[in-house]
Amino acid sequence: MIDRLIHFPSRQSFFLFGARGTGKTFELHRQLKTDRALYFDLLDPELFHTLSLRPKALSEQLDAEKQGHQWVVIDEVQRIPELLNIVHQQIETSGRRFALTGSSARKLKRGGANLLAGRAILLHLFPLTSVELGDDFDLTQALEWGTLPKLLSLKSAEEKRDYLRTYTYTYVQEEITQEQIIRRLDPFRRFLPVAAQMSGQILNFSTMAREVGTTVMTIQSYFQILEDTLVGFLLDPFHESIRKRQRENPKFYFFDTGIQRALQNTLTVKLLPQTHAFGQAFENFVVNQIVHTASYGKKDFRFSYIRTKDDVEIDLVIERPGLKRALVEIKSTSHIRENDVRALKQLGSDVPHSEPFCLSLDPTRKKINGIPCLPWQEGLRELGLSR
Repeated sequence: MIDRLIHFPSRQSFFLFGARGTGKTFELHRQLKTDRALYFDLLDPELFHTLSLRPKALSEQLDAEKQGHQWVVIDEVQRIPELLNIVHQQIETSGRRFALTGSSARKLKRGGANLLAGRAILLHLFPLTSVELGDDFDLTQALEWGTLPKLLSLKSAEEKRDYLRTYTYTYVQEEITQEQIIRRLDPFRRFLPVAAQMSGQILNFSTMAREVGTTVMTIQSYFQILEDTLVGFLLDPFHESIRKRQRENPKFYFFDTGIQRALQNTLTVKLLPQTHAFGQAFENFVVNQIVHTASYGKKDFRFSYIRTKDDVEIDLVIERPGLKRALVEIKSTSHIRENDVRALKQLGSDVPHSEPFCLSLDPTRKKINGIPCLPWQEGLRELGLSR
């Protein structure tokens, strides 16, 4: 059994958000113990129908419950945001603790839902990290198939392809269609492979709008949907001014390389070292490792990237309270050379209170022009992200 980096509070209610397939329900059962929790699964059609018509029925069921369960778990709570008013009341009057899971924050964010005013802390669960996998971690497998927990039980490439294709189909059918997030599905379906191709790159909304056959505003709203449904995140360009930080186009990273490749329709293509596709997949993977591990460690880090008008780029800027900003270049080469740290050398002095890091597949720790060049997993530790 894999020990996840996430740990649930023992005495306080919490929200647990994460894309489908990240293991939220399994981890709740494991950490909270089934005999200590009362479960309400809103993916159950009958229960969903009952509580959507009468949210107060939840309160009636809880008031009638005599077993003295320490925890109440409500899976996919975003499907009926009105239940949060009942949860709020129960926390105040009964002293019960609630674990509230969701695979989308959209309805809660857009609908002005009761987020319990600090009475429940916010946690996120992601695909498995290299630290969690430990000796079972295989970089090639992670880049080609991703690290969703279900993949551990699938042995053949065909089984993994079927799972990832089904996942992306289910995402469109359940998260987008059933939740009625958008009215017209065809442009969104055309958008997904284009977005997958752009993962880790600076977004050109106008070009994407032409490819998809829609408007720039619609493309921007689609990326917001991807963020709200937790399948990726936007990375803004760095600037000292928060206002100016929003002026240039962001990047977008899908939360898992396997899902990105499934949406891109490249699951049958082998990722070969020293190719552009391998380099992109490696950068996407490492960026996700950094962001996800920081979330588990409850780091108040802020992430961005730098791209100059001369196309000099630093993959990741990490603003770390109490520490210097980390300027991170990610290289998929197994032998780091001086040219690989050129951007860090050129721009490092222009970013005040910063220190550079080059993370790569080179197994040897070294310094080039005073810049630490580290094996990527060792680099995570140097950045203060893992033990």
